Amino acid sequence: MNQLNYSTMLQVALEEARLGLSEGGVPVGAALFTAQGELLGRGRNRRVQQSDPSVHGETDAFRAAGRQRSYRDKIMVTTLAPCWYCSGLIRQFRIGTLIVGESRTFSGGLDWLRENGVQVIDLDNAECRSLMDRFIAANPEIWNEDIGEDEP
Repeated sequence: MNQLNYSTMLQVALEEARLGLSEGGVPVGAALFTAQGELLGRGRNRRVQQSDPSVHGETDAFRAAGRQRSYRDKIMVTTLAPCWYCSGLIRQFRIGTLIVGESRTFSGGLDWLRENGVQVIDLDNAECRSLMDRFIAANPEIWNEDIGEDEP
């Protein structure tokens, strides 16, 4: 099996994050891949754009990938550590590997996922951090709503 390039896979999620930002949404993108690196689905946080609180980046990519017989050998790639909602999705369907663009801005459920057998690889990507830092500074209310906080 050829070596997977997680940074290249992250670029798919980053494209989605940039697109989401250009649409006025939260810049979190995600993609679901096979263990061999084949793209199954991609998506972005569209909560603002669609006025739907359930359309996070990971859920959008998961839905776009369609039904799979098993997810144990799948790789979820996301620009930001997943929130509890998306961590639950990863755990519920037993997605085996999670590639995270960055977790400094938000650590989400990473420790819980690791404790439950998910291989978590944090790339600590500067562009992912920069996208989130700029968005949070400009849109604290939307960000706090996105992560379930009542107050900025």
